Amino acid sequence: MSSELITLFFSGFISSTLLPGGSELLLIYYLNNNPENVCSYFIAVTAGNSLGAMFTYLMGYYFYWGRDKAQEKHQKAICFLKKYGVFSLLLSWLPIVGDLLPLVAGWLKLSITKSIIFITTGKALRYLLIIISTLYFI
Repeated sequence: MSSELITLFFSGFISSTLLPGGSELLLIYYLNNNPENVCSYFIAVTAGNSLGAMFTYLMGYYFYWGRDKAQEKHQKAICFLKKYGVFSLLLSWLPIVGDLLPLVAGWLKLSITKSIIFITTGKALRYLLIIISTLYFI
């Protein structure tokens, strides 16, 4: 496995946790230099980003939500997820808010199988759009 794929995987992972990251810019950089590796890049960054979001989901499921203060702080996300359920995880790719959705989904104990499906679908669609846009302008 190339160092580019490992770097993309970990960049995607970190970007989807509550830590800041820039996997999109790294993906665009790699695509500009090696567009022939598009499939490998897509798989690496999507897998990393999806697994990072699932790590955040597990944080919510097991650790995060023991305090009332945390519940008050994220009341909008809680209401959004209660209203739209697991389908709202399609938006987990959004900056800032998207990182919070898997955390709250874990706390609400939404189905882990459905959460994986919707998180991965949303993340894959985002990266696919980035790849198509980047390759169009190369």
